[in-house]
Amino acid sequence: MTTSLSVVIPVYNEGENILPTLNSIKEKVKAPHNIYVVYDFEEDTTVPVVKKIPEIILLKNKYGRGVLNAIKTGLEEAKGDAVLVTMGDGSDDYSIVDDMFNKIKNGSGVVCGSRYMKGGKQLGGPPLKTFLSRMAGISLCLLSRIPTHDISNSFKMYSKQVLNDIKIESTGGFELGMEITVKAYLKKYKIEEIPTIWTDRAEGKSNFKLAKWLPKYLYWYFYLLQHKYLG
Repeated sequence: MTTSLSVVIPVYNEGENILPTLNSIKEKVKAPHNIYVVYDFEEDTTVPVVKKIPEIILLKNKYGRGVLNAIKTGLEEAKGDAVLVTMGDGSDDYSIVDDMFNKIKNGSGVVCGSRYMKGGKQLGGPPLKTFLSRMAGISLCLLSRIPTHDISNSFKMYSKQVLNDIKIESTGGFELGMEITVKAYLKKYKIEEIPTIWTDRAEGKSNFKLAKWLPKYLYWYFYLLQHKYLG
């Protein structure tokens, strides 16, 4: 039976945002949990802030710089039976985390925070990125019947069983969450979604690289369609 939750937060100079993010998690998440903050280099502005909070587990990225390697490090090191990936910029909605955790406890392999289902919303963010993300999520749901309208959102919770059963092949960045969800679906794990409200960061600059990562999202989009219908 699932009894514990790990929260993995990859960071890049989130010194201004990490404390409000951690406070929001503490306030809204009632399930027993540990928090892993994963950083690339000692000079990261996030590090001195987190070092003052003894209950937070601070991990150095062991695979080389970049958000993909930071998330991989966190997923591997996390000890919980369920693992949530979230950002350190305060954009994610932690009021739904306990509901996500309950779905994992009841047998789901992946639970997706969904901006594009009924009740979900996105506040701010680059218009082009929002349009492409929304179209990809809704169209892939319709074409493949994968039960989430927001395949590209990184705000997802995974059972440890799924993580242990999937070999990660991503080489870019945030498409990792899409890869895990697609592969879990093809392996017949239960996928669920919960509406979430995403709010653009208040401080700092996003590390999302649309031009660089778009082809990698498209790879997993067509990977699912190919394996769903062509085997």
